[in-house]
Amino acid sequence: MQVIIAGAGLSGVASAWFLRQAGHEVLVIDRGEQAATETSYANGGQISASHPEPWSSPAAPRILLRWLGSADAPMRFQPQADPALWRWGLRFLRECAPARFAANAHAIAALAAFSRSTIAALRAQLHLDYEARQAGILHLFARPAEIAALPEKQRLLAAHGIDSECCTPARCVQIEPALSTLAPHLAGGLYAPQDESGNARLFARALAAHCQQAGVRFHFQRTIAAVDGRGVTLAGKDGAPNERLSADAVVLCAGSFGAALVRPLGLRLPVYPVKGFSITAPVREASLAPTVSLTDESRRIVCSRLGNTVRVAGMADIGGFDRTPHPARIALLRRWLEQTFPGATYSAEAEAWCGLRPVTPSNRPVIGASRVPGLWFNTGHGALGFTLSCGAARLLTALMQGETPPVDPRPFLPASHHV
Repeated sequence: MQVIIAGAGLSGVASAWFLRQAGHEVLVIDRGEQAATETSYANGGQISASHPEPWSSPAAPRILLRWLGSADAPMRFQPQADPALWRWGLRFLRECAPARFAANAHAIAALAAFSRSTIAALRAQLHLDYEARQAGILHLFARPAEIAALPEKQRLLAAHGIDSECCTPARCVQIEPALSTLAPHLAGGLYAPQDESGNARLFARALAAHCQQAGVRFHFQRTIAAVDGRGVTLAGKDGAPNERLSADAVVLCAGSFGAALVRPLGLRLPVYPVKGFSITAPVREASLAPTVSLTDESRRIVCSRLGNTVRVAGMADIGGFDRTPHPARIALLRRWLEQTFPGATYSAEAEAWCGLRPVTPSNRPVIGASRVPGLWFNTGHGALGFTLSCGAARLLTALMQGETPPVDPRPFLPASHHV
Protein backbone atom coordinates (compact mmCIF):
# COMPACT_ATOMS: atom_id res chain seq x y z
CA MET A 1 0.00 0.00 0.00
CA GLN A 2 1.21 3.52 -0.82
CA VAL A 3 0.84 5.84 2.16
CA ILE A 4 1.34 9.60 2.36
CA ILE A 5 1.97 11.03 5.83
CA ALA A 6 1.21 14.72 6.37
CA GLY A 7 3.73 15.99 8.90
CA ALA A 8 7.28 15.11 9.94
CA GLY A 9 7.12 15.70 13.65
CA LEU A 10 7.38 12.93 16.23
CA SER A 11 4.05 11.33 15.32
CA GLY A 12 4.66 11.54 11.58
CA VAL A 13 8.17 10.10 11.67
CA ALA A 14 7.19 7.32 14.09
CA SER A 15 4.20 6.46 11.89
CA ALA A 16 6.48 6.36 8.85
CA TRP A 17 8.87 3.97 10.58
CA PHE A 18 6.30 1.41 11.69
CA LEU A 19 4.31 1.55 8.46
CA ARG A 20 7.49 1.02 6.46
CA GLN A 21 8.45 -1.90 8.71
CA ALA A 22 5.04 -3.37 7.89
CA GLY A 23 5.96 -3.31 4.20
CA HIS A 24 4.19 -0.17 2.95
CA GLU A 25 5.58 2.45 0.59
CA VAL A 26 5.71 5.66 2.59
CA LEU A 27 6.09 9.31 1.63
CA VAL A 28 6.30 12.00 4.34
CA ILE A 29 5.55 15.63 3.50
CA ASP A 30 6.40 18.60 5.71
CA ARG A 31 6.74 22.35 5.21
CA GLY A 32 9.91 22.48 7.33
CA GLU A 33 13.48 22.07 6.12
CA GLN A 34 13.81 18.76 8.01
CA ALA A 35 12.01 16.65 10.58
CA ALA A 36 10.85 18.17 13.88
CA THR A 37 11.07 21.87 13.07
CA GLU A 38 7.89 22.93 14.88
CA THR A 39 6.06 21.37 17.86
CA SER A 40 8.68 18.64 18.33
CA TYR A 41 11.60 21.08 18.16
CA ALA A 42 12.21 22.04 21.80
CA ASN A 43 9.56 20.48 24.03
CA GLY A 44 10.07 19.46 27.66
CA GLY A 45 12.00 16.34 26.72
CA GLN A 46 10.07 13.94 28.94
CA ILE A 47 8.82 10.41 28.27
CA SER A 48 6.36 10.58 31.14
CA ALA A 49 4.01 7.65 31.52
CA SER A 50 3.60 8.79 35.13
CA HIS A 51 1.62 11.87 34.13
CA PRO A 52 -1.45 10.54 32.26
CA GLU A 53 -4.00 12.82 33.90
CA PRO A 54 -5.62 15.12 31.32
CA TRP A 55 -5.74 18.88 31.79
CA SER A 56 -9.55 18.61 31.73
CA SER A 57 -9.89 17.57 35.38
CA PRO A 58 -12.66 18.23 37.92
CA ALA A 59 -10.48 20.95 39.44
CA ALA A 60 -9.65 22.63 36.11
CA PRO A 61 -12.59 25.14 35.95
CA ARG A 62 -11.85 26.40 39.46
CA ILE A 63 -8.12 26.62 38.75
CA LEU A 64 -8.68 28.50 35.49
CA LEU A 65 -10.93 31.00 37.28
CA ARG A 66 -8.29 31.49 39.97
CA TRP A 67 -5.63 32.13 37.34
CA LEU A 68 -7.82 34.43 35.23
CA GLY A 69 -6.03 37.71 34.62
CA SER A 70 -2.76 36.58 36.20
CA ALA A 71 0.29 37.23 34.02
CA ASP A 72 2.17 34.39 35.74
CA ALA A 73 -0.65 31.84 35.49
CA PRO A 74 0.58 28.43 34.27
CA MET A 75 -2.49 28.21 32.02
CA ARG A 76 -4.12 31.22 30.37
CA PHE A 77 -7.28 31.40 28.31
CA GLN A 78 -7.10 34.19 25.74
CA PRO A 79 -10.51 34.67 24.07
CA GLN A 80 -10.53 34.85 20.28
CA ALA A 81 -13.27 35.41 17.71
CA ASP A 82 -12.84 31.80 16.65
CA PRO A 83 -15.83 29.42 16.79
CA ALA A 84 -13.45 26.44 16.89
CA LEU A 85 -11.97 27.75 20.14
CA TRP A 86 -15.36 28.09 21.81
CA ARG A 87 -16.48 24.65 20.64
CA TRP A 88 -13.23 23.21 21.97
CA GLY A 89 -13.66 25.05 25.26
CA LEU A 90 -17.19 23.77 25.83
CA ARG A 91 -16.07 20.22 25.15
CA PHE A 92 -13.12 20.72 27.50
CA LEU A 93 -15.53 21.64 30.30
CA ARG A 94 -17.61 18.55 29.56
CA GLU A 95 -14.51 16.35 29.89
CA CYS A 96 -13.88 17.76 33.37
CA ALA A 97 -16.66 15.57 34.82
CA PRO A 98 -15.11 13.11 37.32
CA ALA A 99 -16.13 9.95 35.45
CA ARG A 100 -14.87 11.26 32.11
CA PHE A 101 -11.63 12.46 33.70
CA ALA A 102 -10.99 9.02 35.21
CA ALA A 103 -11.75 7.19 31.95
CA ASN A 104 -9.50 9.54 29.98
CA ALA A 105 -6.64 9.14 32.47
CA HIS A 106 -6.81 5.34 32.31
CA ALA A 107 -6.86 5.35 28.49
CA ILE A 108 -3.87 7.69 28.30
CA ALA A 109 -1.95 5.69 30.93
CA ALA A 110 -2.42 2.45 28.98
CA LEU A 111 -1.11 3.99 25.77
CA ALA A 112 1.71 5.82 27.58
CA ALA A 113 3.00 2.67 29.31
CA PHE A 114 2.96 0.76 26.02
CA SER A 115 4.63 3.64 24.19
CA ARG A 116 7.38 3.99 26.76
CA SER A 117 8.35 0.34 26.32
CA THR A 118 8.17 0.74 22.54
CA ILE A 119 10.57 3.70 22.65
CA ALA A 120 13.00 1.73 24.82
CA ALA A 121 12.92 -1.21 22.40
CA LEU A 122 13.40 1.08 19.39
CA ARG A 123 16.34 2.83 21.06
CA ALA A 124 18.02 -0.51 21.68
CA GLN A 125 17.25 -1.85 18.20
CA LEU A 126 18.45 1.20 16.26
CA HIS A 127 21.04 2.57 18.73
CA LEU A 128 19.36 5.96 18.60
CA ASP A 129 21.39 8.84 20.04
CA TYR A 130 19.18 11.61 21.40
CA GLU A 131 20.73 12.59 24.77
CA ALA A 132 18.54 10.00 26.46
CA ARG A 133 18.55 9.51 30.22
CA GLN A 134 16.93 6.57 31.99
CA ALA A 135 16.98 8.26 35.41
CA GLY A 136 13.23 8.49 35.95
CA ILE A 137 11.06 11.55 36.46
CA LEU A 138 10.54 13.21 39.83
CA HIS A 139 7.25 15.09 40.31
CA LEU A 140 7.49 17.88 42.88
CA PHE A 141 4.63 19.18 45.05
CA ALA A 142 4.54 22.35 47.13
CA ARG A 143 1.26 21.79 49.02
CA PRO A 144 0.38 19.07 51.56
CA ALA A 145 -3.02 18.63 49.92
CA GLU A 146 -1.27 17.48 46.75
CA ILE A 147 0.66 14.85 48.71
CA ALA A 148 -2.57 13.62 50.30
CA ALA A 149 -3.95 12.91 46.81
CA LEU A 150 -0.98 10.82 45.71
CA PRO A 151 -2.26 7.38 46.81
CA GLU A 152 -5.13 7.68 44.34
CA LYS A 153 -2.69 8.66 41.58
CA GLN A 154 -0.45 5.72 42.47
CA ARG A 155 -3.37 3.32 42.16
CA LEU A 156 -4.05 4.65 38.67
CA LEU A 157 -0.41 4.18 37.68
CA ALA A 158 -0.12 0.73 39.25
CA ALA A 159 -3.15 -0.46 37.29
CA HIS A 160 -1.07 0.03 34.14
CA GLY A 161 2.24 -1.29 35.45
CA ILE A 162 3.75 2.15 36.02
CA ASP A 163 5.97 2.11 39.12
CA SER A 164 6.00 5.10 41.46
CA GLU A 165 7.34 6.06 44.89
CA CYS A 166 5.88 8.67 47.22
CA CYS A 167 8.78 10.78 48.51
CA THR A 168 9.51 13.08 51.43
CA PRO A 169 11.44 16.29 50.67
CA ALA A 170 14.58 14.58 51.97
CA ARG A 171 14.02 11.66 49.62
CA CYS A 172 13.55 14.10 46.72
CA VAL A 173 16.97 15.58 47.45
CA GLN A 174 18.46 12.10 47.73
CA ILE A 175 17.16 11.31 44.22
CA GLU A 176 18.23 14.69 42.83
CA PRO A 177 20.87 16.43 45.02
CA ALA A 178 20.62 19.64 42.99
CA LEU A 179 17.21 20.23 44.63
CA SER A 180 18.76 21.12 47.98
CA THR A 181 17.91 24.82 47.53
CA LEU A 182 14.26 24.03 46.78
CA ALA A 183 13.80 21.38 49.50
CA PRO A 184 12.50 23.75 52.23
CA HIS A 185 9.65 24.73 49.92
CA LEU A 186 8.60 21.17 49.05
CA ALA A 187 5.80 19.15 50.58
CA GLY A 188 7.09 16.02 48.86
CA GLY A 189 7.28 14.28 45.52
CA LEU A 190 6.42 11.28 43.40
CA TYR A 191 9.24 9.43 41.69
CA ALA A 192 8.64 7.33 38.57
CA PRO A 193 11.90 5.38 38.12
CA GLN A 194 10.99 3.85 34.74
CA ASP A 195 10.27 7.17 33.03
CA GLU A 196 12.87 8.75 30.78
CA SER A 197 13.96 11.99 29.20
CA GLY A 198 15.75 13.02 26.05
CA ASN A 199 15.90 15.47 23.16
CA ALA A 200 12.73 14.94 21.13
CA ARG A 201 14.13 16.79 18.12
CA LEU A 202 17.22 14.56 18.00
CA PHE A 203 15.03 11.48 18.46
CA ALA A 204 12.77 12.44 15.56
CA ARG A 205 15.69 13.25 13.27
CA ALA A 206 17.61 10.09 14.15
CA LEU A 207 14.51 8.00 13.49
CA ALA A 208 13.89 9.91 10.24
CA ALA A 209 17.39 8.98 9.09
CA HIS A 210 16.62 5.30 9.73
CA CYS A 211 13.33 5.75 7.87
CA GLN A 212 15.20 7.05 4.84
CA GLN A 213 17.66 4.16 4.98
CA ALA A 214 14.65 1.80 5.03
CA GLY A 215 13.17 3.41 1.92
CA VAL A 216 10.83 6.10 3.28
CA ARG A 217 10.82 9.21 1.10
CA PHE A 218 10.61 12.73 2.54
CA HIS A 219 9.45 15.86 0.74
CA PHE A 220 10.50 18.87 2.83
CA GLN A 221 9.67 22.54 2.30
CA ARG A 222 6.37 21.62 0.68
CA THR A 223 3.06 22.96 1.98
CA ILE A 224 -0.05 20.79 1.84
CA ALA A 225 -2.99 22.76 0.49
CA ALA A 226 -5.59 19.98 0.65
CA VAL A 227 -5.98 16.34 1.69
CA ASP A 228 -8.43 13.54 1.10
CA GLY A 229 -8.35 9.77 1.34
CA ARG A 230 -6.61 9.29 -1.98
CA GLY A 231 -3.80 11.80 -1.83
CA VAL A 232 -2.74 15.36 -1.14
CA THR A 233 -2.49 18.60 -3.06
CA LEU A 234 0.76 20.50 -2.61
CA ALA A 235 0.84 24.27 -2.97
CA GLY A 236 2.92 25.35 -5.94
CA LYS A 237 6.29 26.95 -5.24
CA ASP A 238 7.28 30.32 -6.70
CA GLY A 239 4.11 30.69 -8.73
CA ALA A 240 4.08 27.13 -10.05
CA PRO A 241 0.71 25.34 -10.19
CA ASN A 242 -0.43 23.09 -7.39
CA GLU A 243 0.76 19.48 -7.53
CA ARG A 244 -1.40 16.43 -6.88
CA LEU A 245 0.15 13.33 -5.25
CA SER A 246 -1.95 10.17 -5.14
CA ALA A 247 -1.80 7.30 -2.66
CA ASP A 248 -3.85 4.42 -1.30
CA ALA A 249 -4.06 6.08 2.12
CA VAL A 250 -3.23 9.38 3.80
CA VAL A 251 -2.27 9.74 7.48
CA LEU A 252 -2.79 13.17 9.02
CA CYS A 253 -0.02 14.01 11.52
CA ALA A 254 -0.17 17.75 10.99
CA GLY A 255 -0.55 18.82 14.63
CA SER A 256 -2.59 21.91 15.34
CA PHE A 257 -2.97 22.67 11.63
CA GLY A 258 -4.70 19.41 10.73
CA ALA A 259 -8.21 20.55 11.65
CA ALA A 260 -8.20 23.20 8.91
CA LEU A 261 -7.07 20.64 6.31
CA VAL A 262 -9.99 18.26 6.93
CA ARG A 263 -12.71 20.88 7.45
CA PRO A 264 -13.50 21.03 3.69
CA LEU A 265 -14.20 17.28 3.89
CA GLY A 266 -16.94 17.85 6.46
CA LEU A 267 -14.78 16.57 9.32
CA ARG A 268 -14.62 18.54 12.56
CA LEU A 269 -11.36 17.45 14.21
CA PRO A 270 -11.39 18.60 17.88
CA VAL A 271 -7.73 19.62 17.97
CA TYR A 272 -6.82 23.14 19.04
CA PRO A 273 -3.38 24.73 19.58
CA VAL A 274 -2.20 25.23 23.15
CA LYS A 275 0.94 27.32 23.15
CA GLY A 276 3.85 26.10 25.27
CA PHE A 277 7.23 27.68 25.96
CA SER A 278 10.76 26.52 26.71
CA ILE A 279 14.27 27.76 27.36
CA THR A 280 17.46 25.75 26.85
CA ALA A 281 20.41 27.00 28.88
CA PRO A 282 24.07 25.88 28.74
CA VAL A 283 25.33 24.24 31.94
CA ARG A 284 27.73 26.42 33.90
CA GLU A 285 28.44 24.20 36.93
CA ALA A 286 27.59 20.54 36.43
CA SER A 287 27.46 19.74 40.15
CA LEU A 288 24.63 22.26 40.61
CA ALA A 289 22.58 21.22 37.57
CA PRO A 290 19.91 18.49 37.74
CA THR A 291 20.43 15.10 36.12
CA VAL A 292 16.97 13.67 36.88
CA SER A 293 14.06 15.02 34.86
CA LEU A 294 11.67 17.05 37.03
CA THR A 295 8.07 18.20 36.94
CA ASP A 296 7.06 21.10 39.19
CA GLU A 297 3.37 20.18 39.50
CA SER A 298 2.39 23.39 41.27
CA ARG A 299 3.74 25.63 38.52
CA ARG A 300 3.23 23.25 35.57
CA ILE A 301 6.92 23.42 34.66
CA VAL A 302 9.16 20.55 33.55
CA CYS A 303 12.94 20.41 33.53
CA SER A 304 15.26 17.98 31.73
CA ARG A 305 19.02 17.66 31.41
CA LEU A 306 19.88 17.34 27.73
CA GLY A 307 23.59 16.81 27.20
CA ASN A 308 25.39 19.89 28.44
CA THR A 309 22.20 21.97 28.62
CA VAL A 310 19.14 22.23 30.84
CA ARG A 311 15.72 22.50 29.20
CA VAL A 312 12.91 24.19 31.17
CA ALA A 313 9.46 24.11 29.58
CA GLY A 314 5.85 24.60 30.45
CA MET A 315 2.77 26.79 30.64
CA ALA A 316 -0.22 26.74 28.36
CA ASP A 317 -1.74 29.68 26.50
CA ILE A 318 -5.05 28.83 24.83
CA GLY A 319 -6.09 31.23 22.10
CA GLY A 320 -4.91 31.19 18.52
CA PHE A 321 -2.00 30.19 16.35
CA ASP A 322 0.58 32.85 17.23
CA ARG A 323 4.04 31.25 17.58
CA THR A 324 5.97 34.21 19.00
CA PRO A 325 7.81 33.53 22.28
CA HIS A 326 6.16 35.93 24.74
CA PRO A 327 8.89 37.74 26.74
CA ALA A 328 7.01 37.56 30.06
CA ARG A 329 6.48 33.80 29.74
CA ILE A 330 10.13 33.23 28.84
CA ALA A 331 11.19 35.41 31.79
CA LEU A 332 9.07 33.27 34.11
CA LEU A 333 10.88 30.11 32.99
CA ARG A 334 14.26 31.78 33.34
CA ARG A 335 13.37 32.97 36.84
CA TRP A 336 12.29 29.44 37.84
CA LEU A 337 15.60 28.04 36.59
CA GLU A 338 17.68 30.65 38.42
CA GLN A 339 15.77 30.26 41.70
CA THR A 340 15.66 26.46 41.63
CA PHE A 341 19.25 25.83 40.51
CA PRO A 342 21.22 29.00 41.30
CA GLY A 343 24.56 29.16 39.53
CA ALA A 344 23.94 25.95 37.57
CA THR A 345 23.48 27.44 34.10
CA TYR A 346 24.18 30.46 31.93
CA SER A 347 20.50 31.38 32.04
CA ALA A 348 21.03 34.72 30.27
CA GLU A 349 22.25 32.76 27.23
CA ALA A 350 19.24 30.44 27.14
CA GLU A 351 17.60 29.80 23.78
CA ALA A 352 13.91 30.74 23.93
CA TRP A 353 11.27 28.81 21.99
CA CYS A 354 7.54 28.26 21.81
CA GLY A 355 5.36 25.75 20.01
CA LEU A 356 1.73 24.84 19.50
CA ARG A 357 0.71 21.60 21.18
CA PRO A 358 -2.19 19.91 19.32
CA VAL A 359 -4.64 19.24 22.15
CA THR A 360 -8.04 17.56 22.23
CA PRO A 361 -10.56 18.49 24.96
CA SER A 362 -10.07 15.07 26.59
CA ASN A 363 -6.28 14.99 25.99
CA ARG A 364 -6.82 11.61 24.27
CA PRO A 365 -5.14 11.60 20.84
CA VAL A 366 -7.16 10.81 17.73
CA ILE A 367 -5.88 7.59 16.14
CA GLY A 368 -7.63 5.58 13.43
CA ALA A 369 -9.70 5.73 10.27
CA SER A 370 -11.84 8.76 9.51
CA ARG A 371 -15.26 8.68 7.84
CA VAL A 372 -13.51 9.56 4.57
CA PRO A 373 -12.27 6.29 3.01
CA GLY A 374 -8.49 6.14 2.99
CA LEU A 375 -7.95 9.06 5.40
CA TRP A 376 -6.43 8.21 8.79
CA PHE A 377 -5.57 10.26 11.87
CA ASN A 378 -2.64 10.15 14.27
CA THR A 379 -2.81 13.51 15.96
CA GLY A 380 -3.83 15.42 19.09
CA HIS A 381 -1.16 14.08 21.44
CA GLY A 382 -1.01 17.37 23.34
CA ALA A 383 1.69 17.76 25.98
CA LEU A 384 2.52 14.03 25.77
CA GLY A 385 3.72 14.02 22.17
CA PHE A 386 7.11 12.46 22.95
CA THR A 387 5.61 10.02 25.46
CA LEU A 388 2.86 8.73 23.17
CA SER A 389 4.59 9.00 19.78
CA CYS A 390 5.80 5.45 19.21
CA GLY A 391 2.90 3.69 20.92
CA ALA A 392 0.40 5.71 18.89
CA ALA A 393 2.28 4.90 15.69
CA ARG A 394 2.25 1.19 16.45
CA LEU A 395 -1.47 1.35 17.24
CA LEU A 396 -2.12 3.18 13.97
CA THR A 397 -0.12 0.60 12.01
CA ALA A 398 -2.03 -2.29 13.58
CA LEU A 399 -5.36 -0.66 12.73
CA MET A 400 -4.29 0.03 9.13
CA GLN A 401 -3.09 -3.59 8.84
CA GLY A 402 -6.30 -5.01 10.27
CA GLU A 403 -4.27 -6.63 13.07
CA THR A 404 -5.08 -7.05 16.75
CA PRO A 405 -4.31 -3.68 18.36
CA PRO A 406 -1.58 -3.63 21.04
CA VAL A 407 -3.80 -1.52 23.33
CA ASP A 408 -7.55 -0.89 23.43
CA PRO A 409 -8.11 1.47 20.47
CA ARG A 410 -11.65 2.52 21.36
CA PRO A 411 -10.81 5.65 23.40
CA PHE A 412 -8.71 6.99 20.53
CA LEU A 413 -10.80 6.21 17.46
CA PRO A 414 -12.17 9.25 15.60
CA ALA A 415 -15.73 8.12 16.40
CA SER A 416 -14.98 8.41 20.13
CA HIS A 417 -14.10 12.07 19.48
CA HIS A 418 -17.25 12.55 17.34
CA VAL A 419 -15.15 13.32 14.26
